[in-house]
Amino acid sequence: MSTRHTGSVTDALIAHVTSQRFDGLPPQALEAVRTFVLDSLGVALSGTRVPMVAELKAVAAAWGRGEDCRIWGTGERVPAASAAFVNGYQIHNQEWDCVHEPAVVHPMAVVLSTLLAWAEARGGVDGRDLVLGCSVAVDVAATIGAAARNKLRFFRPAMCGALGATAGIAAMLRLDAATTRSALGLAYSQLSGTMQAHVEGSPVLPMQIGFNTRAALVAVDMACRGIVGPGEFLEGPFGYFALMDHDWDPAPFAGLGRVHRVAELSHKPFPSGRATHGGVDGALSLQQQHGFATDDIEAIRVLAPPLVIQLVDRPPSPQMAPSYARLCLPYVAATALLRGTVSVEDFDAAALRDTARHALAARIRVQHDGNPSLNALAPQRVEVDLRDGRRLALDLPAVLGAPGRPLGRERHLAKFRTAAASGLVPLPPARIESLIALVGRLEELPDVRALVDLLVFPDHTRA
Repeated sequence: MSTRHTGSVTDALIAHVTSQRFDGLPPQALEAVRTFVLDSLGVALSGTRVPMVAELKAVAAAWGRGEDCRIWGTGERVPAASAAFVNGYQIHNQEWDCVHEPAVVHPMAVVLSTLLAWAEARGGVDGRDLVLGCSVAVDVAATIGAAARNKLRFFRPAMCGALGATAGIAAMLRLDAATTRSALGLAYSQLSGTMQAHVEGSPVLPMQIGFNTRAALVAVDMACRGIVGPGEFLEGPFGYFALMDHDWDPAPFAGLGRVHRVAELSHKPFPSGRATHGGVDGALSLQQQHGFATDDIEAIRVLAPPLVIQLVDRPPSPQMAPSYARLCLPYVAATALLRGTVSVEDFDAAALRDTARHALAARIRVQHDGNPSLNALAPQRVEVDLRDGRRLALDLPAVLGAPGRPLGRERHLAKFRTAAASGLVPLPPARIESLIALVGRLEELPDVRALVDLLVFPDHTRA
């Protein structure tokens, strides 16, 4: 192991992971874990509808056989790494999963798919440990992500998610500091994912979540067998910050143990890139306040920080792929104004060719608001020019779903019910309510495999 730097943020991170216990979690962290476990399971069930899932299951089948875990939805029994890979992809493949906005990280996609696969394969893991693992994992993923100050170049949701998932399992296993450090160093050595897939709207983008679930599982297995990973995986000359996010600030690490990052997560009310949500939120809010029709619109401007422009300022076309359309603010905002919301069906082929959406999208522009931050998603401002000469505007200090403008429990549950019913096979209402009730007492479960039992479509049970 390389020489340790006393007082480094790496040391602080390791100390946090090894010291956390369920009994030390505040009520808001427990409630947030319940909320975003349920949210993530709902979008994963919806993600079973994406055709690429079948292709990835076929690919994963060639990686080896085993019956340790189940793929959510259709219930095939596969090795843990294959289950984590497919389930992680299902969480993120429609851009509907929660996000930590300051970190620009979707932590639960890698974290929950990895932790549940590990727990199902191990057996006997209780709800308290899953809650602890999720909380620690989000702390690690979001803290590392929030430290970055440079422009997003690597796919932070996958890479920080893998480090978080590794830390979460280490906390659940009560690994000592040396083994935890090795596990994180081994995970770092396998990280993958760049923003090139995002730029191109490639379906590989959510697959990068899956790639990193496997890295976390392998890292923990190796560390537990005594294999020593790089010790200065964050601050070394070729560590994470030197190579991935070179312009970084250690300040977020001071919150470890004091700030529980899982309580800072944002819901995504719409199945599209989070950076599209400000435009949708502002445009719908103005339409509801002033009652204008879409034919009354002359132009719409979304004034936003540079990250929003980087992520979702792209031209729509009738030939665009669903993965591209979910990251196209003009298309998503036009859809919302025409339909009153945005649903998973709005990225099906017929919707993507809708001429009315494209005509309205042509009148929507994204403009730089002067914010110097390269990682901020808010504040934003939406301006609507009407054909009668009126200009309407709305400032959004926080976007719907963020802690500063929370979705609320009623809308959170409505989203879950909609998502769980929109998969390859709609989950029956009784099963949906059972999942809500089970996650509501997550910390009381003697074995979290009971969660997975409810994630298999009734007519696909292969237990």
